[in-house]
Amino acid sequence: MLDLSARTEQPTSPEEVQAIVADAAAHGRRLEIIGGGTKRGVGRVERADLTLSLAALDAVLDYAPEELVLTARPGAKLKDLEKLVASQGQLLPFEPPRLTKLLGSKGEPTLGGALAANLSGPRRIKAGAARDHLLGFAGVSGRGEVFKAGGKVVKNVTGYDLAKLMAGSWGTLAVMTEVTIKVLPKPKTEATVLLFGLDLRRAGEAMARAMSAPVEVSAAAHVPTAVAAAPPLAAEMSVTAFRLEGFDASIAARVAVLAEALRDYGRADRLDGRHSRGFWSQVREVEVFQKDPRPLWRISAPPAAGWRVGEALGSALYDWAGGLVWALSDDAQAVRAAALAAGGHAALWRGEAALSPFQPLEGPLATLSARVKAAFDPHNILNPGRLGL
Repeated sequence: MLDLSARTEQPTSPEEVQAIVADAAAHGRRLEIIGGGTKRGVGRVERADLTLSLAALDAVLDYAPEELVLTARPGAKLKDLEKLVASQGQLLPFEPPRLTKLLGSKGEPTLGGALAANLSGPRRIKAGAARDHLLGFAGVSGRGEVFKAGGKVVKNVTGYDLAKLMAGSWGTLAVMTEVTIKVLPKPKTEATVLLFGLDLRRAGEAMARAMSAPVEVSAAAHVPTAVAAAPPLAAEMSVTAFRLEGFDASIAARVAVLAEALRDYGRADRLDGRHSRGFWSQVREVEVFQKDPRPLWRISAPPAAGWRVGEALGSALYDWAGGLVWALSDDAQAVRAAALAAGGHAALWRGEAALSPFQPLEGPLATLSARVKAAFDPHNILNPGRLGL
């Protein structure tokens, strides 16, 4: 459980971060690593002696719009970065969700937090995950040693791809002090094609067909009837949605092609511009489950099998063409069983559970993960226990 009474240190430079971590390693003190603290309740940090907040490491170090590259401190706020790149007609390609209302948290989500959790929004199916856009970083290992990996160019061969290892490690391997990410041009406009009334199996088929159509779908989601009835959608039947982005003429042509490809699934309706953006913001922030008090699970599965997870559990929202399932359930065993049966894994994002919030690894993968943890953090002082390691 989190020890919220632990003293908090808020360094203002990478050198201060290194000094704090080195001192903790020398004296066996356990550190809870946070950015904005908005996902502090996800996973368990065991008996932290000190909270290391990176919130003061909030600065953009370099931004080269012509090179599509941005370097910042990990405490840089997502809202500030999105405003900055938008001023140059660009965006953060992995569309990071905030999830503050969903998790009942305060504070401002940061770039470092989004990368540490490998958080990606609906555009993941087209642009890739957060880890795919982390070009390089500087950090401090659990040994108190400063190191760098990657660089400021897309093609950068440096041996092991430590950037991808760091993304999704939830601060258990190292404390990042500088990150370099790739940005992309912002689409001129967008439209969303909607289908109504599909059951889970048919929706899964429709999403698979849309993703194989030559139209570059940038987001695909399904909201079942029982879930769609809740605010803010308040729909009378299920909604299956597909986003297309680009120029007006291109979108018009691709909408027609997609509607034809999906004609076996019913008449297609269309949302444009502001209404389309509003819908995908709701999907990204999982707004339909914000006020529901039940435990909330985040399940990753092969897109073709994602619908089977919800079929077993009930209340669920499907993103990433079925590859990401948000589900409400009090039965942790049933959730884990459904995720495994679909070839995926589940993590508890909101609520208490007797089991570890993150699904335990088994076999060779567990052995390899333990070896990686021991290499970076041999004293187990960085977010100990958060991933069950």
